[in-house]
Amino acid sequence: MAKPTTKFELERTSGSPVPDDELLADLRRTAELLESATVGQKVYREHGRYDDSTISRRFGSWNAALAAAGLSLANRVGIQDEDLFENILRLWQHYGRQPRRRELALPPSTISQSPYSRRFGSWGTALEAFVAYANDSDSSAPPTSSTIPRARSTGRDPSLRLRWAVLKRDRFTCRACGSSPANVPGLELHVDHIVPWSRGGETTLKNLQTLCEPCNLGKSNT
Repeated sequence: MAKPTTKFELERTSGSPVPDDELLADLRRTAELLESATVGQKVYREHGRYDDSTISRRFGSWNAALAAAGLSLANRVGIQDEDLFENILRLWQHYGRQPRRRELALPPSTISQSPYSRRFGSWGTALEAFVAYANDSDSSAPPTSSTIPRARSTGRDPSLRLRWAVLKRDRFTCRACGSSPANVPGLELHVDHIVPWSRGGETTLKNLQTLCEPCNLGKSNT
């Protein structure tokens, strides 16, 4: 009769340093526990398994540790207004409605509440500033490089203002099937060229439409 195989597991010696990958794994575990895209040091002290100061020293800073763990930065400073507005549009597009302050802590947001509070004073003021910026006239994407054919008057990628104009015009709803993230959670919306860019289509409000990801992936280029 064969003897059962004994499995040995190595335990960390008391006082030995915690490996970097274990520290990062615990940061990700804490973020998943909180259903958040980032983890602040104060919150980590309540839910994490290790000392937050150890993590900061090991990686040089708390934000460096978050970046190494693939999480959003908790307290970024010096963020440009357009980056703040881009994040708001990302959330508006994700939810198919005006995003709420608490949703800054959830994916797909990559910026937490603090930078908005520092820059605008409140989330409501930040939203007002975004709408004013996004509604400013910008009917097409500017030329991006000398690689654009002479017949083209626009670049391929629509600007933030143009994407906002398309999504708002289409009421954050797919023009092919009528679905929206507001009633289909998790549905991703794309801003798509009606006449494909590869066939000479311009990046203008008239030639752009809102499509959900399934409809866009299923759309032929012909």
